[in-house]
Amino acid sequence: MAEGGKTDVETQKTEMEALLKTPLRKAETWYLVDSSWFKKWKKYVGFDSWDMNVKGSQIVFPGPVDNSGLFRDWHMLDIKEHLIDELDYYLVPKEGWKKLVSWYGLKDGQEPIARKVVEVGMFVKHYKVEVYLTKLMLCEDNNMDNIVPRRFSKADTIGLIEREMRKLFSVPDEKETRLWGKYMNNTWEPLKNLNSTIQDAGLYQGQVLAIEPKNEDNMWPRDSSKANKKAESRISVDRNEFVCAVCLDLLKDPVTIQCGHSYCKSCITGHWDHEDQKRVYSCPQCRQTFSPRPALARNTMLAEVVEKLKKTELPADCYAGAGDVQCDVCTGRKYKAVKSCLLCLNSYCQNHLEQHEGFFKGKKHNLTEATGRLQEMICSEHEKQLEMCCITDQQCICVLCMKYEHKTHNTVSAAAQRTEIQKQLKETQQMFQQKIQQREKDLQQLRECVESHKRSAQTAVKDSETIFSELIRSIERSHSELIRLIRDQEKTAVSRAEGRLERLEQEINDLRRRDAELEQLSHTQDHIQFLQSFRSLSSPPESTEVNDKPSSPLFSYDGLRESVHQLRDKLEDFCTEEIKKISDRVKLTNIAPKTRNDFLQYSHQLTLDLNTINKHLCLSERNRVIANTDKAQLYPDHPDRFDQWFQVLCRERVCGRCYWEIEWSGDVFISVSYKSISRKGLGKECVFGRNAKSWSLICTPSRYSFIHNNIETELPKVSSHRTGVYVDPSAGTLSFYSVSATMSLIHTVQTTFTQPLYPGFRVGSGSSVKMC
Repeated sequence: MAEGGKTDVETQKTEMEALLKTPLRKAETWYLVDSSWFKKWKKYVGFDSWDMNVKGSQIVFPGPVDNSGLFRDWHMLDIKEHLIDELDYYLVPKEGWKKLVSWYGLKDGQEPIARKVVEVGMFVKHYKVEVYLTKLMLCEDNNMDNIVPRRFSKADTIGLIEREMRKLFSVPDEKETRLWGKYMNNTWEPLKNLNSTIQDAGLYQGQVLAIEPKNEDNMWPRDSSKANKKAESRISVDRNEFVCAVCLDLLKDPVTIQCGHSYCKSCITGHWDHEDQKRVYSCPQCRQTFSPRPALARNTMLAEVVEKLKKTELPADCYAGAGDVQCDVCTGRKYKAVKSCLLCLNSYCQNHLEQHEGFFKGKKHNLTEATGRLQEMICSEHEKQLEMCCITDQQCICVLCMKYEHKTHNTVSAAAQRTEIQKQLKETQQMFQQKIQQREKDLQQLRECVESHKRSAQTAVKDSETIFSELIRSIERSHSELIRLIRDQEKTAVSRAEGRLERLEQEINDLRRRDAELEQLSHTQDHIQFLQSFRSLSSPPESTEVNDKPSSPLFSYDGLRESVHQLRDKLEDFCTEEIKKISDRVKLTNIAPKTRNDFLQYSHQLTLDLNTINKHLCLSERNRVIANTDKAQLYPDHPDRFDQWFQVLCRERVCGRCYWEIEWSGDVFISVSYKSISRKGLGKECVFGRNAKSWSLICTPSRYSFIHNNIETELPKVSSHRTGVYVDPSAGTLSFYSVSATMSLIHTVQTTFTQPLYPGFRVGSGSSVKMC
């Protein structure tokens, strides 16, 4: 039998995996589960591929479902504020919650945190689980001082609220009742449709609702006719309903065309003037066409309404702008709030403030300057105004906190503590002003230092350019002198050779002539002529003697070439040594890149080492895309190949500052590793991030984390599936960035790298990585 009940962990994983993909449907119930417990459960069932090594282990057995981390006060079922989906909690559908509780149970004393799905969005509708409920202030019509706050879902009906109020105020079932909603202009409206939801009825946060039971004489305590008249008097118009769609201002001399839309007479006339050539005239809003051109008549009733609206309208500077606190009661375009009420937890413009004052005349409502921090001024425990200060805990509290939770502590009124702190404030201000003066002085000195550095650097650049120009000219002169010497040697050698050539050619011609005469003499019949001629012809001509051997070069340039090579080598060695000495004297400051363009200067093209790739990883798009498939690839055996883990290393090591980007889907590890990481087997020494030789960012659709030496750090989830990696080995920096329209840091590591680094990837089942 499995630890989590009778269902084995693999079945749990499969069933929950399917249920978590359930689409949201309006009014259905979902449940919040504390992320700490849910992550333990995911490890226990091996929900993610990297947790397979602890799957089913007693070490990670989650125990009963425990939501204690979500409650501010679990006795009141009051959850903490500002909880974040998949960081603080996970949402599971009703069927998924039932299964988790049946497998593991629920921690003693805890109640499920059930929330309904509601429709949100003014124009584009979508569904969302309503984590935070709407707080309504409930009271009896005959006892409005006894207000009881209760929270409801926007999907709850008016009928459900009425039943809750009946129980809360002990109204008998047989007693006929009706509900009223209070509005800030001192009017009440009946909530007649019990099937209407809170969202459909337009009830807002902090609104007061009163339940009115019928009198014994079968009469209602309230005068319905007066209530209806008051309700009618609160009907108002929104300025935006009387704005011309062409000039976006209030209608001037309004006219209504045949389709029903209204415009300023001058605006629609100008619009149609541009369409005169086509002889077809259209409405700027609905595009309905008219032919011939319609005649325009003034809409008298509309003009009167606009005139009245102009008279009642506040000046334009009364509207709330950027940074202003908005009136919580205004509909349509909101006015600027002038005061906030710490009891009602609303902010009011001048008009609605006067209505508030009239409605609560004689009652103590604490008004303060308009603020957008109303919730921070109310005790989250008792929902009362923060009026006291606990010196012991250094926090603001309400009177009930002082009476109960802080009764043994040193407490004073907020005003008294303000007086004390005011003294410290002046001392702190004085200290800050002194620091400002000192920092301004430091700033000025630093600016002067920077300017001095710039001037010195510019002078050094000019001097260097002058010196190197002289060096270049000196080398060029030496080069010219050497060329001249070679040419002079060439002329001398060629001149000697040409004289020798001339003499040799003359001697050869003389020998050829004598040979021809001897050949002719050999054929003569006259013996006397033969004897006399042979004596003169047989003596050899005068020979040309030269010192150089005919077969040897007249002059050897090998020695000269060797000397020039030695000169070059000595010069290069000298320059290298001297530049190094200069470089050692200059301390360079590394400026870290900040923008994506800065990072792209260090962009590095990755090439996968095909000898390391696991056989279940398939390559495509010229080896730029890695995908995990069920089919094993026909890679040859190799000692560098990862034989068990779905991993691959890149061929190039990281040299100096490097940056690369990848796009991913599914479950992947984006890693850097020493080349000495083990390749064979299932041990941690082979897994990216599970040992001291590698660092990994774990990316999945549901979570992010960083792991090194088997220590994992949870990270906030990011939406982009394009990730940038920046490495500076000499500075010991490894950083991961989310890349979209902008770059945002996911995680950075400061360490000491002792070996060359190689980029690597681990690609989970059904996942892929694309190197950009």
